[in-house]
Amino acid sequence: MATDHHPATLRGELVELVRVGPDDVPALLELWASSPDVLSRWPVWKHDDLAWITDAAEADRSGWWITAAGDPQRLGFIQHYEETDPEYRHGGIDIFLVEAGQGRGLGTDAVRTLARYLVHEVGHHRLIIDPAVDNERAIRCYEKVGFRRVGVMREYERGPVGEDGTAVFHDGLLMDLLARELT
Repeated sequence: MATDHHPATLRGELVELVRVGPDDVPALLELWASSPDVLSRWPVWKHDDLAWITDAAEADRSGWWITAAGDPQRLGFIQHYEETDPEYRHGGIDIFLVEAGQGRGLGTDAVRTLARYLVHEVGHHRLIIDPAVDNERAIRCYEKVGFRRVGVMREYERGPVGEDGTAVFHDGLLMDLLARELT
């Protein structure tokens, strides 16, 4: 159930994005943890990391389940966040799909659907996304929607702890999309 001004459902050509609500946090953690591919790319989540989902005051952030149109099975999660300072206003997107949702065009359609909403309904002129620099599948997906490579952010995100107990950082690719470039 939507707790702010963002809609409960966004519909694409292949996907339906259904708002994640406060009661969905355990299921979201379970879906996230069920996918070795997701676990290898995303930081470890705890219940408190998703407190923004239960906070109605967090109107600059929203998340949706990704489902194939007409099928209620949850195949992933997509979220957006907003920089609201008028001098730097823009939106950002993060997404994951479990293995059952990959290779079907669902990720591209989910990103495109959310991007269209953020551009046409929310009014953002610029969006960003920041995959790991070696995540070629994700990068191809984002480029299909119109995102362009801006540059590599070195040692951008902490990954799993190494064998010696120290944090391992990996490079991220900053990509952006201007409203006129959205496909």
